[in-house]
Amino acid sequence: MNSRKRFIERRDFLKLGATGVFSLAIASSDLLWQVESTQAAELPSITQSLTPDAALQKLMEGNQRFVNHKPQYPDQSAARLQEVAQAQHPFVTILSCADSRVPAEIIFDQGIGDIFDVRIAGNIATPEALGSIEYAVALLGTPLLMVLGHERCGAVTAAVKNEALLGDIGTFVKAIKPVVKRAKLLSGDAVENAVVANVQYQIERLKRSRLLTEKLQSGKLKIVGGRYDLDTGSVTIIT
Repeated sequence: MNSRKRFIERRDFLKLGATGVFSLAIASSDLLWQVESTQAAELPSITQSLTPDAALQKLMEGNQRFVNHKPQYPDQSAARLQEVAQAQHPFVTILSCADSRVPAEIIFDQGIGDIFDVRIAGNIATPEALGSIEYAVALLGTPLLMVLGHERCGAVTAAVKNEALLGDIGTFVKAIKPVVKRAKLLSGDAVENAVVANVQYQIERLKRSRLLTEKLQSGKLKIVGGRYDLDTGSVTIIT
């Protein structure tokens, strides 16, 4: 009888221990997120000392190296990997299309930890994309935000042609349609006009964010648009 009682007590203790460990794991996870957020916001960084204009200059100089086939492949060493292993301080956030021909680190000749990439078809500012951008700007302190469209974008083309699409593909087309009427009023190619108009429209949507607006007003953030030329590799700034 005593042996059975000890067995039951031991079993209950193990259950309690397992529950405690599970609760501790949840609490530790929450604490880890808080610590990581604090580190991201507070750790000093050379890139965070860049002004928005200096960050844009650094980005565009990298694109010129790419266009001229003289890449430097910066920040891609083993030392850089260790340097950013515990905290990240990208100098630019880029909302770009998911198109395989527009990899930001390559076309701007940058490396690990330099660019906070948010990639989605049509470079649209969905709530999820906006949340990612706000994280980069508010917590990581990126001084520059670029919305990057590109030549012959498939998502923009589908929106202009108003094509019926399968599955959830039409969701990002729907997000681009508001710019189609605006683009068709202009002379020239409707798709190319829409590519530029879409970049401008997504920037307008981003500027509705309170977090981004505060950074803009304080002078700590610059938002620009860009158009990537698939044929030349050149990025043109859209005002």
